[in-house]
Amino acid sequence: MLRTHTCGELTPKQSDQTVTLCGWVHRRRDHGGLIFIDLRDRYGFTQVVFDPEDKNTFAQAEKIRPEWVLRITGKVRDRVEGAKREENPTGGIEVLATKAYVENESETPPFEIDQEKEVGEEVRLKYRYLDLRRERMKNNMLLRHKVLQYVRRFYDDRGFIDIETPILIKGTPEGSREYLVPSRLYNGEFYVLPQSPQQLKQLTMIAGFDKYMQIARCFRDEDQRGDRQPEFTQVDIEMSFVEADDIMKITEESFINLTKEIRPDVKIQETPFPRITWKDAMDTYGSDKPDLRYELKMQDVTDLCKDCGFGVFASVVKNGGVVKVMRVPNGAVFSRKDIDGLTEVAKIYGAKGLAWIKSTEEGLEGVPVEKLGEDLSKEIAKQAGAEQGDILLFTADEFETACNSLGAVRIEVAKRQNLADPKVFSFAWVTDFPMFEVDKDTGAVGAVHHPFTRPKEEDMAKMETDPMSVRAEAYDIVLNGNEIAGGSIRIHENKLQKRVFDILKITDEDAQQRFGHMLKAFKFGAPPHGGIAWGVDRVVMLFADEPNIREVIAYPKDQKAKDLMLGAPSPMPSEQIAELGIKVEEAED
Repeated sequence: MLRTHTCGELTPKQSDQTVTLCGWVHRRRDHGGLIFIDLRDRYGFTQVVFDPEDKNTFAQAEKIRPEWVLRITGKVRDRVEGAKREENPTGGIEVLATKAYVENESETPPFEIDQEKEVGEEVRLKYRYLDLRRERMKNNMLLRHKVLQYVRRFYDDRGFIDIETPILIKGTPEGSREYLVPSRLYNGEFYVLPQSPQQLKQLTMIAGFDKYMQIARCFRDEDQRGDRQPEFTQVDIEMSFVEADDIMKITEESFINLTKEIRPDVKIQETPFPRITWKDAMDTYGSDKPDLRYELKMQDVTDLCKDCGFGVFASVVKNGGVVKVMRVPNGAVFSRKDIDGLTEVAKIYGAKGLAWIKSTEEGLEGVPVEKLGEDLSKEIAKQAGAEQGDILLFTADEFETACNSLGAVRIEVAKRQNLADPKVFSFAWVTDFPMFEVDKDTGAVGAVHHPFTRPKEEDMAKMETDPMSVRAEAYDIVLNGNEIAGGSIRIHENKLQKRVFDILKITDEDAQQRFGHMLKAFKFGAPPHGGIAWGVDRVVMLFADEPNIREVIAYPKDQKAKDLMLGAPSPMPSEQIAELGIKVEEAED
């Protein structure tokens, strides 16, 4: 080893010892007669002193600049009183250098490594290897490491087997666009990169491995957001001979223990985690991933508005829509500009507008009051629990649009009023999702989760007569308004699987083409099974209190799915493309 110690482990116990350290120059300070540097590695910092009486070493120190890589030999000594830094593990000592070897020089970095100054993301991603030297990013990588180590320990202790599944698989569209990998040996044929190991882990259950886990790499060719990447990591769990409650209990235990181990400074708001049906979550919070750290509950006032004098509300109700209202305590102070801003948020989610009524000393005021009439306005205000100083916010539309838009307003209000305590983790289960959904553009029926999700037993009789009312044996975990895990009990019988395929308009021929391997496996004693998967990147993002997942991934893509450091994607040599039997054409403008 070139070093005897790391830069984070020396204490007064090593005083008078001769040591060798290796690392990067974090800071350099010239105090006239003495030169000080802070030498850095991933373990910490050590102050190194260069004495001018040691002319050779001091001459070397005069040349040294930030981010040079050094090997330093010297004697450990206690710092003088007044110079100690008790907040640092090595703050009680320094190393008097006797030898200084420059392993490598460094150009001036494009941004300061030693300070957490705001730097443009494009520059940070282009020089990611430098960005990762910064303390914040180093800590994020260490946190991610601890989370993954915890996962392996937790599931190993409970009898789960870590089984790797292939990355090059058959294309079986599950909703998101897939990344295609052309085959050189079979021109015109393609592998795909897995969106998840979903089918493979189900086949693993059929193989008899009743407790499977994997830290899996997954790929989706989707538009990018702050909490989404084209490639991501998930903790993948599957179990046989279980019910939904069994999977939920072990997953809940894993997150409770993880929080205690990784974020002991955070309070879990409620255990066991509350369970909310999808319908109740949408009705009450306007979201299937509600943040329960604050109240701001929505109420349905459709019945009160069905024959009202406010044409906007009445027409929506007549056409089968709903009217939702949310009370915002102390919201009467909102200015017209504030309300206009909230209205724009609602419109993003499809609402045509946002109605409001303020409760003031003078009484109720707002556009709907004179339309609804004073008596009805008071009745609505009473039902909503409005007090003086509050504001009532309304949306009126078809169910999901009304809920989603007012739910988005709820989140924005919470941000403006600082209602969400950052030191609280509010976990919750959302259950009983719809089994099917209709594409608004095409009218096609699709699976809300995936086509292997099992319908709830009590709803199976309605599958052919009223499929849109069928609920799935599916469940998500949400944390502070973010979905972090989702799973379901699976279908394990061909007859039931065919009923689902029929509703999805998947023909027998198409089913064989896409899922023939699964259908064949079901014939060989498939056990009842179910599972869950949770997103590592998103969980680490929340545990690190970062604004997006790129901050907790070592080498992420940017918002346009480009790798700015490597320059990927990139053109390939024409001969290599030709070998794959692919012809590249210029895209039309």
